Amino acid sequence: MGRRDQRGVVLPSPVMMLSIVAVLMAAVAFVATRGDGPKEREISTVSQPEPSATPTPTPTQTTAPKPTHTPKPVVRKKVMVEVFNNTPTKGLASTVSQKASTIGWQVVGADNWYGSVPATTVYYPEKLKREGKQLALDLGVKRTAKAVDPMKLDRLTIILTGPLH
Repeated sequence: MGRRDQRGVVLPSPVMMLSIVAVLMAAVAFVATRGDGPKEREISTVSQPEPSATPTPTPTQTTAPKPTHTPKPVVRKKVMVEVFNNTPTKGLASTVSQKASTIGWQVVGADNWYGSVPATTVYYPEKLKREGKQLALDLGVKRTAKAVDPMKLDRLTIILTGPLH
């Protein structure tokens, strides 16, 4: 029989464990931020028909025009916003936080984001969709998407991939 020694189980080094954790987090971030990109729509103009030489009489309308539903304006100070920097640029989240606060949004946090996001994005929970679109308009962000885990569902989340223009 072979000789037995006193060695136990060899554990992987801390560097190897960190590498595995980093790969797993990157995979989770990829799956979480994957999805349909912004939908493109074709916009075409509608041409008006040429007026005929002989005018045709039109019946008079007796129905009143339908009232249009005007949504309530977004109350920025009541909506919480978190800003995350996904770039090597130091202080970018702080700069954008200040800009959002100046506009009237209630910024409750700024930090770094670790993961992969294709473009600067405003993430919103379903109940704050209008507010998310408004924040994107206010800051000039072209991309919005539904919030995903681990984002909090009581606020808007901005992830920056570069400076705002």
